[in-house]
Amino acid sequence: MAEAAEQTKRAVRTSVWLSGKARRGGRGGGQPSGLDRDRIVAATVRLLDSEGLAGFSMRRLAADLNVTAMSVYWYVDTKDDLLELALDAVMGEFRLPDPDADEDWRDQLRALAREYRGLLVRHPWVSPLAGVYLNIGPNYLAFSRTVQRVMRRTGIPESRLTSAIAAVFQFVYGYGTLEGHFLAGAAATGMGPDDYFRQAMSTVTGVQRAAEVIEESKKIMAARGGETVAEMMERDFAYALDLLIAGIEAMVARG
Repeated sequence: MAEAAEQTKRAVRTSVWLSGKARRGGRGGGQPSGLDRDRIVAATVRLLDSEGLAGFSMRRLAADLNVTAMSVYWYVDTKDDLLELALDAVMGEFRLPDPDADEDWRDQLRALAREYRGLLVRHPWVSPLAGVYLNIGPNYLAFSRTVQRVMRRTGIPESRLTSAIAAVFQFVYGYGTLEGHFLAGAAATGMGPDDYFRQAMSTVTGVQRAAEVIEESKKIMAARGGETVAEMMERDFAYALDLLIAGIEAMVARG
């Protein structure tokens, strides 16, 4: 019992945003020349984009920067700290609408949803990390605050704001995660998304149980339209988002 409690205690870490380590420029004298935290974080993002979480390591990062692994530790204490910094860094890519602007909240909500979807597709490693860390870096907080302010303009009661936010952005999280994994899977085979999709469909139709389901789905898929995977994904996303917005409108109308 005591041993298990001690292991749990050791496993708990403090967020880099709570410990004051996020602002550290280095440990003091003797830092490697030409290296700084911004450069390290940018290299981390590039490596995660190209190799994924499974291929990322501090040793691999150091090689990419042409320094020793210990040189990186002048600027970050742990790999977790660095991943947390990288996660918030890419969230700085969000183009946030102005909640105080004279714009329809529906258009602003669509814009926020598309920004989040795009981020998850560009950086597939974001989705698994988003559920691991506290996400209280400055860029995520700016996004979260904008989402809350836009959602308030819908007329949803204060007591139901978190539910409405969850409905929209957990949908976007799931959609963007699967889309990102699909595109990464296609890239790993050296095929484009359309060829990858056609090959997958051809493969599964060779399995009797799957073939029956696919056959039943053909009419639905034909009605959906879209000549490419990108068009199909865009049509599904846009309409699903419209359904959610219509749901918000309906709930507000109910009072």
